[in-house]
Amino acid sequence: MTAVPQSAGRELASPPKDGISNLRFSNHSDHLLVSSWDKTVRLYDASANALRGEFMHGGPVLDCCFHDDSSGFSASADNTVRRLVFNYGREDILGRHDAPVRCIEYSYATGQVITGSWDKTLKCWDPRGASGQERTLVGTYTQPERVYSLSLVGNRLVVATAGRHVNVYDLRNMSQPEQRRESSLKYQTRCVRCYPNGTGYALSSVEGRVAMEFFDLSEAGQSKKYAFKCHRKTEAGRDIVYPVNVIAFHPIYGTFATGGCDGYVNVWDGNNKKRLYQYPKYPSSIAALSFSRDGRLLAVASSYTFEEGEKPHEPDAIIVRSVNEVEVKPKPKVLPNPTS
Repeated sequence: MTAVPQSAGRELASPPKDGISNLRFSNHSDHLLVSSWDKTVRLYDASANALRGEFMHGGPVLDCCFHDDSSGFSASADNTVRRLVFNYGREDILGRHDAPVRCIEYSYATGQVITGSWDKTLKCWDPRGASGQERTLVGTYTQPERVYSLSLVGNRLVVATAGRHVNVYDLRNMSQPEQRRESSLKYQTRCVRCYPNGTGYALSSVEGRVAMEFFDLSEAGQSKKYAFKCHRKTEAGRDIVYPVNVIAFHPIYGTFATGGCDGYVNVWDGNNKKRLYQYPKYPSSIAALSFSRDGRLLAVASSYTFEEGEKPHEPDAIIVRSVNEVEVKPKPKVLPNPTS
């Protein structure tokens, strides 16, 4: 068993007992919500390194998100969408899909919960509705394939599905996508995350690449898009390529971290097309990443994602590290001195 080196950050006590599917910091505190294949959602106080609550589900939990500091939501492989009330340790079922629910997001713009499922639909829920599925379901929207990843920025929602489809919606008019796109990467999509400034999204694939995309469909807007290779290495003259499981944007600087099955977390400056930092290697695949609301902490899930099937692997761990400004702040462009 490889111990996580001290320099990598602080390991949280009482981690999940199986693969970690996601982790997210609260928008209001250093509380961290973690979903796992061990059928639980756990709530931690990351600063105090304390487990504050645990919720059991009927199947593996594939995603989770906060509503506020007193409640959150979860998406489970038992097809349910649940609301979790932390202070009372209570949970109730908001509704159901016809297959495992892969992703969940809470929209502060509309006050709705948005879920994506392997049943090839997107559903919007009003958690303020009285209990009972009919009263909380706002709408169901058919997708071209199984939903793999969702991301929100303001009133925009980006949905990435199997078959490399990407649908962009305006939450104020969900009747049809604002844009129907295809991933510019050749292989299966792993993660999509909107830029904090709302101009586009980053999308990662299983084949060691990230695409930087823009919503503006004009020629000038589309001329800014590009893709880059990452999370790969050369061994004995052979290229070994790893899935890029996760993308997380820094809330202050707009730079972003990627985590791969190679156990590395890299930080990138997308505007200047540069890698800013690489953290020391973690014991297992990087399954999830989240920056705290002020960008001072980075939570890392070091958790085998079964990309090579069943095999002995390191224990699943959540590491919280302090972020140094030099790791995430874009470096100013140095302009050449004009000759006098």
